[in-house]
Amino acid sequence: MKICLVSPYDFMREGGVNQHILRLAESFRALGHTAKIIAPTSVDPEEISHPDPNVYLVGNVVPIKANGSVARITLSLNLSSKIKEILQQEHFDVVHVHEPLQPALPLTVLANSNTVNIGTFHAFAQSHIGYYYMRPFLRYFINKLDGRIAVSAPARDFIAQYFKGSYEVIPNGIDLTRFEHESQPIPALMDGKLNILFVGRFGERRKGLKYLLKAYETVKRQMPNTRLIIVGKGEAKGYKRYLSRHEIPDVIFAGFVSDQELPRYHRSCQVFCAPSIGGESFGIVLLEAMASGLPVIASDIPGYASVIEHGKQGMLVEPKNREALAMALIQVLANAPLRQKMSEASRKKAAEYSWEKVAQKVLQYYERSMIRRQARLRLKRIRSTHRRYYGLGWLLRRSGLRKLRAAARPDVTDISEK
Repeated sequence: MKICLVSPYDFMREGGVNQHILRLAESFRALGHTAKIIAPTSVDPEEISHPDPNVYLVGNVVPIKANGSVARITLSLNLSSKIKEILQQEHFDVVHVHEPLQPALPLTVLANSNTVNIGTFHAFAQSHIGYYYMRPFLRYFINKLDGRIAVSAPARDFIAQYFKGSYEVIPNGIDLTRFEHESQPIPALMDGKLNILFVGRFGERRKGLKYLLKAYETVKRQMPNTRLIIVGKGEAKGYKRYLSRHEIPDVIFAGFVSDQELPRYHRSCQVFCAPSIGGESFGIVLLEAMASGLPVIASDIPGYASVIEHGKQGMLVEPKNREALAMALIQVLANAPLRQKMSEASRKKAAEYSWEKVAQKVLQYYERSMIRRQARLRLKRIRSTHRRYYGLGWLLRRSGLRKLRAAARPDVTDISEK
């Protein structure tokens, strides 16, 4: 099968959707399929020294604030000729567009694609003003989809409130091999303290780091032998001022950590904390922690509740509730047998989300969508023929030629008899 995966986001930057697409493409190739990617870029393609032959970079990028984050997408309106050229050259069996209603690349691809079109919806929010007011315009592109996937039940419910229809829930995957092998812990963190790990772009308010810092103040008073480790990008000055003003020790801002190094931080910690306040359709960072065998303390928001079972792999607490967050952390950190039980449950649950299993589910959905598309096209042809036949009969009756047709019938009979 020849598959095209389309990203709306700057392919030169890391992000959940781009990571999803890359892993899906790798898994498809490992299973013997051809997978190519179309995405916008913030870097001039001619300046890339070793371009990937499997990636088409199309469209310049502009940053747009959306859902508590910044979406780096292309708003170029002159992409059609390039997209037509790519589609005509490649003859894809499936065009799989991620966030298919984002401007402008996904919409352009859908407008020009005449093969099996699949859309995956990643985002979750309480509402979307663009979807609400642009429904009449966007309905054309939704109708171009032969199949619709959502990465979680919350993501499905979010998009379905604007565009009714059938959605298949196929979750994000994780690279289990990165986290399952015995990575070496970081020596400086192995001094006997109980370590809490946070991973994420903490500069975004929706990640809820300020609530974790307030909760950690309580944890530190109750359990002095603890430490908080913060991994990810963001401006730390404001947080450090808060820690200094309240004299809260043992908080480490590790900054950005590579994919290869991240499992070492998981291996060095006893519990993972995700205090996001909303806007999460899924919990990749939760699954990575679970694959490493960490109990997870997370906010009880739809995207996280679809991954964590309260009391099994960890605990879910009310968003923005520093007291509840602190109590959950203390309960798990103070109980080694409970941590071990949750660790085993976490590994077991994470195994369900391997990229191999996710890719197989997506491929099966492609096949079902192909069958449905063929059936719809046959039905369309039958209806078209039906309309033409009965439309001709209506014209004959209206024009008075029906008698002429009846008069000609004996001649036909005579010929057949001969």
